[in-house]
Amino acid sequence: MPADTITSTSTNIAVPPVRSVLSEPGWVRFLLIAGALLFLALFLLLPLVAVFAEALRHGFDAYWAALTEPDAVAAIELTLIVAVISVPANLLFGVAASWCVAKFDFRGKNLLITLIDLPFSVSPVISGLIYVLLFGLNGLFGAYLRDMGIQIIFAVPGLVLATIFVTFPFVARELIPLMQEQGSDEEEAALVLGASGWQTFWRVTIPNIKWGLLYGVLLCNARAMGEFGAVSVVSGHIRGETNTMPLHVEILYNEYNFVAAFAVASLLAMLALVTLVVKTALEWRFGEELAATRH
Repeated sequence: MPADTITSTSTNIAVPPVRSVLSEPGWVRFLLIAGALLFLALFLLLPLVAVFAEALRHGFDAYWAALTEPDAVAAIELTLIVAVISVPANLLFGVAASWCVAKFDFRGKNLLITLIDLPFSVSPVISGLIYVLLFGLNGLFGAYLRDMGIQIIFAVPGLVLATIFVTFPFVARELIPLMQEQGSDEEEAALVLGASGWQTFWRVTIPNIKWGLLYGVLLCNARAMGEFGAVSVVSGHIRGETNTMPLHVEILYNEYNFVAAFAVASLLAMLALVTLVVKTALEWRFGEELAATRH
């Protein structure tokens, strides 16, 4: 009998060696790695290269002209404005919601978690329609807002509200499991030692969740700048006024202005790449601290 074969003393049945069960042949590993790389090349790298190639097809001058055209500049500015407002709002909401869920037990806790996850299951177009039904001219509050001289739909406030709705789970969903895993022992110890609530929050809670918080903000920001469905419903597609970059890309593409459309699309792609680079740099620079935080 081979040395690496285990034989049962009671039934006298040879059991295959553990090594042959757990290890994979070299060709299997090669196929898995090659398949993963091929998938990434076809569905990630190739479309990304195609966007930049199409944007620069007529040279850098045409590319720059497409980005500095007044409507494009207005779309870029509006996208940044919406992100600057919606991301801090979701940061505050995410920290507050995760604190409530992780640190307290109360009636309606499961309902709160369900509501936090709601934008993941509701189509962005539906969420935009909800705001139209609430704040549109013929909506629930439309007449009152009109009398007050306040315009939400087809204006910047509607874009901000729609973006906040579709992006608010990102920060909370990153922090809730992290804070639940860490528990409340350190906060309770700080309170026993005489720290106030705010001191405990800033000196104990925030340092413990800072990396999860940063991840949530990065994801929220990327989604806020790239959101299309909800803002498309509430924007009215007014060029130079309510078009964000994704909406501007759609208009240019429908007008067969492919170079300009891909130029603005490449800017969105670059913003996404910057987010990825920042995330990767943080993981590389603070890898040990990140691992300690997550465990």
